[in-house]
Formats: sequence, C-alpha cells, structure tokens
Amino acid sequence: MSLPDIPQARTRQEMRKALVRLRMEMHRQEIRQETRQLLQPLQRVRGLTQSWHEGFGIKHAPLWGVAAVTLLGFITGKRSRSGGAGGVTSLIRLATTLLPLIKLAKSVGKP
Repeated sequence: MSLPDIPQARTRQEMRKALVRLRMEMHRQEIRQETRQLLQPLQRVRGLTQSWHEGFGIKHAPLWGVAAVTLLGFITGKRSRSGGAGGVTSLIRLATTLLPLIKLAKSVGKP
C-alpha cells in the first residue's frame, strides 16, 4: 500500500487534492478487504475440491462419478415389463449413455 505524498507547498488546492487521494486509497483498501471477505468461502470450496481431486489421484474424478451414478441408475432402475424388447432397449440406452465416457477414458489412458 503506497500512500500518496503530502505536498510540501501547502496551498489549499494541493491539500484538497492530497485529501481526495487519501480518501480514494482508503476506499480501494476497503473494497479489497470486503472482496476478500466475500470470496473467502469460494476459495475454501475451491481448496477442498482441489485437495479432493489430488487425494484420489484421479484426473477426471467428476466424470467418473457421473459414470458411476449412471451405471448404478441403470442397474438398480425399474425394468420394463413390456416383454423381450425392454431388455434390448435398456442395453441400447446404456451403451449410448456410456459410449462418450468410454471414449474419453480411452483417450485419457493414452500418453
């Protein structure tokens, strides 16, 4: 924080300018402090997510989480009682849902 210099020649106009500069610097500091206080919870959340990802050592942890939830949804979901076509449609739905995730997993594994 660098405070503006108080002028040596103490004319009324220069003193007003110095006072305005001091007030502006004070307002800047207040805004910085309030911004830090407002962003502190967001910084904590970012830090938690970073440590969570680093702790698991998984590069695409949210993506794998979505894949796991999708797979569990298909496994534990209600079965269609409309006959033999219900099983085929659920398998097609499962394949079309998981295909982008499988492609991404293959591309991540390559150097």
